[in-house]
Amino acid sequence: MNSEELLKTAVDALEDIKGYDIDVINVAKITSLFEYIVIASADSTRQAKSLARNVEEKAKAAGGTVYSVEGEQTGEWLLVDLGDVIVHVMLPAIREYYNLKALWSR
Repeated sequence: MNSEELLKTAVDALEDIKGYDIDVINVAKITSLFEYIVIASADSTRQAKSLARNVEEKAKAAGGTVYSVEGEQTGEWLLVDLGDVIVHVMLPAIREYYNLKALWSR
């Protein structure tokens, strides 16, 4: 599965469960570790966990590999590592505080 297919699968999975404010950032020119960062917002920790779980399940079903899921204990910021695509699901306050979009956009 190439990175563009993986990216589409991840974004579709987020949209399925009403993830919002979804940003896709191509970071291939900044780092060689991965190609895309996806940042999405959730209204509650329960929704954030569901979004991350849905990304994980849809990626696996499409033939992708899930290397890691972090942040499930608190649910305020979850990271799903799909290799070439890194998905961040965040509550709005956490997203605003860390401002990953500004950090990775150049």
